[in-house]
Amino acid sequence: MATTEEFLRDYGVDIRGNGQRRWPDEIKARIVAESLKTGATVNAVAARYGLRANHLSEWRSRARNGRLVLPAAEENGFCFASVVLSDGAGAAAVPAVPERGAKSDGMSAVPIEIAVGQVTIRLESGTKAARIAEIVRAIGGRP
Repeated sequence: MATTEEFLRDYGVDIRGNGQRRWPDEIKARIVAESLKTGATVNAVAARYGLRANHLSEWRSRARNGRLVLPAAEENGFCFASVVLSDGAGAAAVPAVPERGAKSDGMSAVPIEIAVGQVTIRLESGTKAARIAEIVRAIGGRP
């Protein structure tokens, strides 16, 4: 059976000679996501990884503030969000399907907007899908 240090090194945690650990952001995010599951407690999850509970609490705060992007929730089924384009003038929504003859090279000059409540995040039209997904996951659980 692997020791805690061997287990952590397998996940990419840098453990120095004096015992200090440097946790990659990806691992921090996975641990935070685990601590947010129903029934999980900060103390129990922290103990499982040999962490102090206050470190995990700090990581959770970073995730809430958008400084740590959590992995997508693992679900058995798919969950799709409806995508609607709007001209911002309060007119009827336009389906997010390009018209025939429209530029299909993916380089539209229209910026991407993500609206959550009264906050609108504007991104350049060339923003990569992976970055958009990170942002949506980071704000996904907020009203």
